[in-house]
Amino acid sequence: MIIDLNPFKAIGVQAEDVAKRLIDYGFHSPTLSFPVAGTLMIEPTESEDMAELDRFCDAMIQIREEIDEIARGEFPEKSNVLHNAPHTAELLTADEWDLPYSREKAAYPLPYLRLGHKFWPSVGRVDNAYGDRNLVCTCPPIESYMQA
Repeated sequence: MIIDLNPFKAIGVQAEDVAKRLIDYGFHSPTLSFPVAGTLMIEPTESEDMAELDRFCDAMIQIREEIDEIARGEFPEKSNVLHNAPHTAELLTADEWDLPYSREKAAYPLPYLRLGHKFWPSVGRVDNAYGDRNLVCTCPPIESYMQA
């Protein structure tokens, strides 16, 4: 299915925000902007059981509530659980916490995450488009492979 998130751009929520927030809920980020810009392509397979589908639906309902919190002005457009997702263990356990929402809200937005479904991402956001367009090679120069 394709979920169109373009209507939420008016409050600063992008499809990437929802995709990254799903990581905090223990799900792999879905395909972004394919086949339509500003959308998520969700493809549950026949191997997913009903409990997993229900868990995903609960996550999406809660993410919609997080979007509504931004729309109501409860959290700033540029600093909220969606815009800052995913939340790494390093961020959540740091001595300093200057975000306008709790660590609990960031790490455990639904109770099932405390029951072994929590995924701890090792990195936060990277400028995806920049990295896609500006590859950095960490390999030795080609000359180092030449034989004398």
